[in-house]
Amino acid sequence: MDSYFLMQIVNGLSAGMIYALIAIGFTLIFGVLNVVNFAHGEMYTIGAFAGLVCINTLDWPLALIIVAALVAGGIAGVGLEKIAFKPFRRFQDEASLKSRAMREATLLSSLAVSIIIKELIQHFFGAEMQTIPGQYLLNNPIPVGPLSFSTGQFLILGSSIVMLGGLQYVLYHTRIGLSIRAISNNPLGAKYVGLSVDRTIIATFAVGSMLGGAAGIMVGLYYGAIFPSMGFAPSIKAFVAMVMGGLSSIPGAVICALILGVCESLATDFMTQGWSDMVAYSFLILTLIFFPQGIFGARRERV
Repeated sequence: MDSYFLMQIVNGLSAGMIYALIAIGFTLIFGVLNVVNFAHGEMYTIGAFAGLVCINTLDWPLALIIVAALVAGGIAGVGLEKIAFKPFRRFQDEASLKSRAMREATLLSSLAVSIIIKELIQHFFGAEMQTIPGQYLLNNPIPVGPLSFSTGQFLILGSSIVMLGGLQYVLYHTRIGLSIRAISNNPLGAKYVGLSVDRTIIATFAVGSMLGGAAGIMVGLYYGAIFPSMGFAPSIKAFVAMVMGGLSSIPGAVICALILGVCESLATDFMTQGWSDMVAYSFLILTLIFFPQGIFGARRERV
């Protein structure tokens, strides 16, 4: 029982890291624009399919495939910002930035782009599951004493930690990271002191989407199959982690994503895999009732 429990913890941490990579994209974009990007799950899917294309046509090694997914996610994120978000940023006055109608229009725009991307992927790749060639799968067993893990679990955990560490370095030790933090705190003030708001927002979309794209291909390599709607369920759980974390807190989103992943994994001891998805929705309801600003959220913004 102890060995099984520990394996479930590791499984949950791997799933939680995937949720965390997606949740960071949600959190970054919400921080600078104060809106939810409902097309973010499609960046996850685009990264997975970009990796599959590289596998089938270029026969690249694993490291380059992950880099290709990062690049594809970043490019898709920049395109998403240009199409779905920039048209609604024509007015930069304080009233427009705080306009509820403007935020709702942006939300619906991202939802529409999400549907279009999903339909385009189905058109070019089909609606069926696409299998990953066997030599690229990351499910080789790694025995550790009485336990048995897989290469995919270690890749997801290790790569996620490296990417999260890199993100923290970018946010706190680079000019673009400081700009993201400044605009997240006070967009008008950042504009008045000479920061390029448009360029910073584009960089935010690129960084967040790159993390989502990398998560998509790692999950595809671990499970061995990808499909056009694969981004829906993980993005919902990442959204729940963002809400639990307080909407604009990156450490909060990461911690809550890990909690969510571990609780989901342990819940399979008491219910079937399908019903374990209810864990995320239960956490969301409890957070909205008892922590309306989120567990790590600031007082200024209510969930």
